Amino acid sequence: VGMGRGAEVGVLIKNAEALEKLEKVKTIVIDKTGTLTEGKPKLLDIPSKEILCLAAALEQNSEHPLGKAIVAAYNGPLPKVEEFKSIPGSGVTGVVDHKKIAIGKSNLGVSMTIEGKEVAQFTFADPIKKSTPQALKELQLLGITLVLLSGDNKQTTEKVALNLGIKEFYGEVNPAQKLELLRKLKGRNIVAMAGDGVNDAPALAAADVGIAMGTGTDVAIESAEITLVKGDLLAITRAIHLSRAVMKNIRQNLFFAFFYNAISIPLAAGLLYPPTGLLLNPMIAAFAMSLSSVSVILNSLRLKLIKI
Repeated sequence: VGMGRGAEVGVLIKNAEALEKLEKVKTIVIDKTGTLTEGKPKLLDIPSKEILCLAAALEQNSEHPLGKAIVAAYNGPLPKVEEFKSIPGSGVTGVVDHKKIAIGKSNLGVSMTIEGKEVAQFTFADPIKKSTPQALKELQLLGITLVLLSGDNKQTTEKVALNLGIKEFYGEVNPAQKLELLRKLKGRNIVAMAGDGVNDAPALAAADVGIAMGTGTDVAIESAEITLVKGDLLAITRAIHLSRAVMKNIRQNLFFAFFYNAISIPLAAGLLYPPTGLLLNPMIAAFAMSLSSVSVILNSLRLKLIKI
């Protein structure tokens, strides 16, 4: 019932264990691009048409949002790419028009080199999702510690973190470093990871609870146990409220299940027979067992009515 209620509010839960663990989560590690932000960056500084053409040609095979932004900025036919290679957390390389090209992270952001010589610096703007500030505030009110991880440079990461009130943040981290940091954080308490990209997949799989944005890549969704259909962080708060409500309901159901047995079994065993001569009638015993099951079912169905 809880998993069905989650689907109604845009939270897809793969297994019951994830819903159970989510109740105990104390730290949520959040990726920046596509999770806190729209994930649809725009290229601000347009280089020459020739450079942009080569860059767009190389990036047309990339799944990274920044690569898609470069492709979107170019309007025209693109040349073929040979020897294309994507290096997770670093960038892409390939041969275009017999030129060896690489686009990836640099100290200033994202740079492009041709035959090893830097020819362009790319600057992007990726707005914060409108729902992000409210979602983070609600998570903090729930007692959740937030940690920001990003492959972007440290200055950009720090600026975003401070603007959103996130005290712990790490910039310029590649997928392997994300995984290592996540494992360290797991030493403190139960940790969830929220992300949307290929670079987030290893950390999503390693987290106690992996949470993927439904607007993200297939590999991220496949690696996570929970998917937020609309990619809205507010859905994480819904998932946590749902988890707590479900676990509370389960404990109530355990009470109903054991309460009837705790009373009926001693009576059926003849506890009152020596002093009173009373035995538990089999019909009453059958009624008590049925009532136990009905109580559990009706109590579970109450989850359909809770407000999340």
